Amino acid sequence: MKQLLLVFIGGGLGSMFRYLISNISIFSNSRLPLNTFISNIGGCLIVGLIMGWAIKNNQMNSPQTILLATGFCGGLTTFSTFAYENVDLIKSGDISTFLFYTLFSIITGFTAIFIGIQIVK
Repeated sequence: MKQLLLVFIGGGLGSMFRYLISNISIFSNSRLPLNTFISNIGGCLIVGLIMGWAIKNNQMNSPQTILLATGFCGGLTTFSTFAYENVDLIKSGDISTFLFYTLFSIITGFTAIFIGIQIVK
């Protein structure tokens, strides 16, 4: 029950941060959905840092890992919005932006997790 509460609290905080990031207007003039990109890549970097720390300290199921990695980062990152925005790019006929955004997001996400793990090592 404690673990569910930690996920609930972390997820709520992560979702609040995602909402705040989604309302930053300096990114609204871009063809790319930069607000979602920032939320997702930031979440990947944080997951890399947290999981790197958890592996290093044998704390995979610790309350901090559950609160931050599962809860906060789960609430901060958003695959559903990412997928929706890609469908929207396809519907608008902007295939080149769709391909760039999708590939750049995936590659940058994996890279951010790797960097986060390496920072903690």
